[in-house]
Amino acid sequence: MALNVAIIGAGFGGLCMAIQLRKAGVTSYTIFEKAERLGGTWRDNTYPGAACDVPSHLYSYSFEQGHDWSRRYPRQPEILAYLDRCAGKYGVHRRLRLGAEVTAAVFDEAAGRWRVTTADGEHGPFDVVVSGVGQLNRPRLPDIPGLGEFEGTSFHSARWDHGHDLAGRRVAVIGNGSSAAQFIPRVAPVVARLDVYQRTPSWVIPKPDGAYGPGLRAAFRHLPPLRSANRRRVNRFIESVVYPALVDGWSRPLMTRRATEHLRKQVPDPALRARLTPAYPIGCKRIVLDDDYYPALTRPNVEVVTDPITRVTRHGIETAGGTLREVDTIIFATGFLTTDFLAPIEVVGRGGRRLGEAWKDGAEAYLGMAVPGFPNLFLLYGPNTNLGHNSIILMIEAQVRYIMGCLPLLGAHGPMEVRPAAMDAWRRALEGALARTVWQADCASWYKNAAGRVTNNWPGPAAAYRRITRSPRPGSFTFG
Repeated sequence: MALNVAIIGAGFGGLCMAIQLRKAGVTSYTIFEKAERLGGTWRDNTYPGAACDVPSHLYSYSFEQGHDWSRRYPRQPEILAYLDRCAGKYGVHRRLRLGAEVTAAVFDEAAGRWRVTTADGEHGPFDVVVSGVGQLNRPRLPDIPGLGEFEGTSFHSARWDHGHDLAGRRVAVIGNGSSAAQFIPRVAPVVARLDVYQRTPSWVIPKPDGAYGPGLRAAFRHLPPLRSANRRRVNRFIESVVYPALVDGWSRPLMTRRATEHLRKQVPDPALRARLTPAYPIGCKRIVLDDDYYPALTRPNVEVVTDPITRVTRHGIETAGGTLREVDTIIFATGFLTTDFLAPIEVVGRGGRRLGEAWKDGAEAYLGMAVPGFPNLFLLYGPNTNLGHNSIILMIEAQVRYIMGCLPLLGAHGPMEVRPAAMDAWRRALEGALARTVWQADCASWYKNAAGRVTNNWPGPAAAYRRITRSPRPGSFTFG
């Protein structure tokens, strides 16, 4: 299979693609990574307490389950070490170009191939481009008047300033999602005062975390069937219990009650508890798994501020009503630019069509992977493939398997482009399924674009997506 493949990004998606290419005997590929090391979101997010909310044995490749996980839920350093180990074991380091940020990918119709441009020049030609940039890689900063006037230190949680000592500081945290819930309990005990600015409360449920003892770690390490059985057990529970809560199934009242009891037990003050109680159905926004977040908010040096921010001053943050809280540090836990997908990369397809223009009303792709007018371009973790309940690794592996099935087809028949009719049918099916999910409720979340369209999430079980993408249907594509 003499194809030259460009992979953009060296996180879970890009590395999985590279490993499967290598296992299939394809060595003519290049991984372009803008940073100076691999790891994707697990390289970027080094804030205190950074961890995954998917169990360890499920948040790993199915073909590389042997990692000696120390905990039920993996923490950032261990996940990054896992990715390093996978890259080393399968020898993909040799095809990895670090510090090579892709700025453009242009399809050459005459040659039927892609040219990729990085900051240091043009590369290619490539027969195939696979995007592994993900959805959580570009921090989003709020548009608050006066932000540039602040004279203290400010940074986003995904760009944590480890050189800035927080001990004894007056700190403001803007945002209260999963990242904030993880680092606030680590920050609150060391700062003089912590103001947590909350626009909308999150649903929080207990996180059944804990370290694996030496005996169990040894068993998982030396008994692969036990390890695989645990992975299947966790997956079955998530698919059968957590997923139904997202589609108004039997478990939604159960999860709501569990979250409500968790809040009641951990926050004795009724006034604070009222501020932390969401007014939208559970699952509309990403559910937070944490045992330490609520207790941190009850500390005497912590205040949960629900008044809207009106402006940032030189020395603090002013809210509606004119209250000014002076701080010397602002930490943004405001998430990422999730709905822009490949931006700011300039992707140009057939006939000079630009991907940004094609997606002006919202990003979309056939099976989350292919876009009409952009031959031989495949997306990993693309539009409508994020999960609100399970491990994204399951989706990535399904997509990589699908792309690997496409390579012989395009190798034999020339450039491969999804038919507009196939895209239209997929859109209709997707919209019908999304209409039955909790994400359509009235809440602001990173699952939706500015117009309120759900562009990020897959509306079914992970198992359903894996069935749909088991093998490509040549009739959905044109060739040549």
